[in-house]
Amino acid sequence: MKPAAAVIVATVRALKMHGGVAKADLGAPDAEAVRRGGVNLARHIENVRAFGVPVVVAVNRFDGDTPDEFAVIEQIAAEQGCNAVLCTHWAEGGTGAEALAEAVVALCDHNAGQFAPLYSDELSLFDKINTVATRIYRAEEAIADASVHAQLARWEAAGFGHLPVCMAKTQYSFSTDPAKLGAPTGHVVPVREVRLSAGAGFVVAICGEIMTMPGLPRVPAAEGIRFGAGGEIEGLF
Repeated sequence: MKPAAAVIVATVRALKMHGGVAKADLGAPDAEAVRRGGVNLARHIENVRAFGVPVVVAVNRFDGDTPDEFAVIEQIAAEQGCNAVLCTHWAEGGTGAEALAEAVVALCDHNAGQFAPLYSDELSLFDKINTVATRIYRAEEAIADASVHAQLARWEAAGFGHLPVCMAKTQYSFSTDPAKLGAPTGHVVPVREVRLSAGAGFVVAICGEIMTMPGLPRVPAAEGIRFGAGGEIEGLF
């Protein structure tokens, strides 16, 4: 299977966070913060295009977002050679995603995709991990204890060396430190543990301090969902 196009979902709020705005202040308009945080979006675009897949950016709009902030995202996307499309499907259903659908179809019809994996199956398991760390996360290298290397060697000897790797790490940063926002470079990716998912067909590298079990936030959204006096559901948004 070779994808013809990819959609990267971005929000004004997320880019402001990567631009140094505190979570409590994300609702305030700040186009310059979006511009500063745009390095994160640019990195994601570069990474997807490294696989030979054309990209469109879907901007998931919040009520407080401003035209100036969206214009900054459009400029960032344009500088990376792709388009940004404003999406309001959360409020307007399919109508709010029509422009995105048309942009995706246009990319697919253009047949510009030349998908290729980041590494070959023949590469060693740790070299695959290191390839992701250096080419996608822009790290200096991935590091691991001798026990991790020994475990990978045993799996390779057992016939699992051809499998791809799945990196489990914080979603907040390209590094393993959730506080390193934006587009950090030159860091190190520590692999503390590896797990074989033989049935699924990949090896999982557990990087940094990350919990892999599914979890809920301290206050799940379900606590705010209820039936109103008129019998309608409230608290979904």
